[in-house]
Amino acid sequence: MTILGRREFTRGALAIGALAWLPARAAWADPKKGGVLAYATVSGPGALDPHVSSSAVELEVIHNVFESLVTLDNQNATKPMLAASAATSADFRTYTFTLRKGVKFHDGAEMTSADVQASMERYARVSPNKSNLAGVDRYETPDPYTFVIHLKEPNVVLLDVMKAPIFPFMILPASQKDKPARGVDVIGTGPFRLGEWVKDSHLVIKRFDDYSPDLTSPGRDGYAGRKTVYLDAVNYRFMPEATTRIAALEAGEAQLAGSIPFELRGQIEARPELAIREIFPLGGTYIIVNSQYGLTANRAIREAIAAAIDVSEISDAVGGINKPNPWMSYPNTPYYPGAETPAPWYDQKNPAKAKDMLHKAGYNNEKIIIETNSNYQWMRTTMLVVAEQLKAAGANVEVRIVDWTTNASNMQQGTGEWNLSTTLFGPEHILGPQQWRPLIYAFPHIKGNDALDADYKAFFAEPDLAKRRAIWVKIQREVLGGGYMIKIADTGRLTGYAKKLKGQSDYAGILQLWDLWLA
Repeated sequence: MTILGRREFTRGALAIGALAWLPARAAWADPKKGGVLAYATVSGPGALDPHVSSSAVELEVIHNVFESLVTLDNQNATKPMLAASAATSADFRTYTFTLRKGVKFHDGAEMTSADVQASMERYARVSPNKSNLAGVDRYETPDPYTFVIHLKEPNVVLLDVMKAPIFPFMILPASQKDKPARGVDVIGTGPFRLGEWVKDSHLVIKRFDDYSPDLTSPGRDGYAGRKTVYLDAVNYRFMPEATTRIAALEAGEAQLAGSIPFELRGQIEARPELAIREIFPLGGTYIIVNSQYGLTANRAIREAIAAAIDVSEISDAVGGINKPNPWMSYPNTPYYPGAETPAPWYDQKNPAKAKDMLHKAGYNNEKIIIETNSNYQWMRTTMLVVAEQLKAAGANVEVRIVDWTTNASNMQQGTGEWNLSTTLFGPEHILGPQQWRPLIYAFPHIKGNDALDADYKAFFAEPDLAKRRAIWVKIQREVLGGGYMIKIADTGRLTGYAKKLKGQSDYAGILQLWDLWLA
């Protein structure tokens, strides 16, 4: 049996290693306890149910309130969080987790293996990522601090799956087991607990004074490590307009502001008390194609749309840091296929070819509906450019602009009337195909694709990394070549902050509010 302890990796967990773009964590002196951090963000969450969440505005709260058995360290490798250790059998069909003792939920109850089992059972019922638990034969809880997963067949990357920050495997109290999707009480084990939440206005999380930190770690480590909370509370203030977020920073009404447009960074940097934090690579941007609605249920139509896309034109219009990459993994990561591997679906910028393909697919001037949102300027700009590119190929296009919560919900749940939208995915580009699976199926709403199903089944059973890489290329050829998603570019984002905010980490993950303080 191979054991994953605090400083070890199981053979089933892919260790990425030190990545060149992740600098060493900054060292800070003399932290100060107290104060309320005001964070100006583009939108409020629709819900705070970790098992069904992939939207950044939800996850920016969730990762500070809930925790999982294993997570990502500063090098994106697997590290225990609520587990003290994890072990896998030689045949990768049994995973045993020893839980940390004395971990409390926000309601004061101690977390036990019963809560872990209930959370896994709920996840398998409600999560868009539930297919990753389809291979479970049974769970076992021999005592309050031991949880065992028995699989029907080998899964060499189960721990990699369970550390995913998107649709995270967070542990909830057993009382939440039967709650519907997006219907849980917000009770976790994290360093912050939910305070006040006023929809469309603000949300407050407060320091959880009975939090049980990982005392085996010397300090913070990605999403893991020893988490220390100095702030009394964090106030998420929902400000859709970038100029409003910047104005709040300038007036001292906020000390942190998200999603700063690149063309406005100079306005912040001109103020001596303010600064910009640049995060790259944050993720990859994609056009999402709804494979279950109208015209885009036709593969030939989807492939024609992909032929019309000019990546450089989109990147020039959006601005900022955008680097072309046809693949769903970053260069210099284990699953990157290499620049020499053909990717004929990418950046074709050929409206004449697209027009011919539309004609051959039987297109007869039916409306192609693009949905985007009023909150994220880069998303709106992206889809307005895409609309013009499709019009140049002879398509009849309608652009509909809604709020981000509606836009995100429609993409994730397949609701609404839309053919194309856009979003950013990360850090799947670093973590690999096992994290990509739920997003690949959920956002384009892929159903009944036997070839894709078979490739993923083979991937999870294959212990050889080189062979898993080859399967990953096949998966991408189906997803990208079949026009379910259209890759745009790898991209970065900017946040603005007051220099009085100390302790920010260089780790490019979802917002982490522990170890921060206000000077």
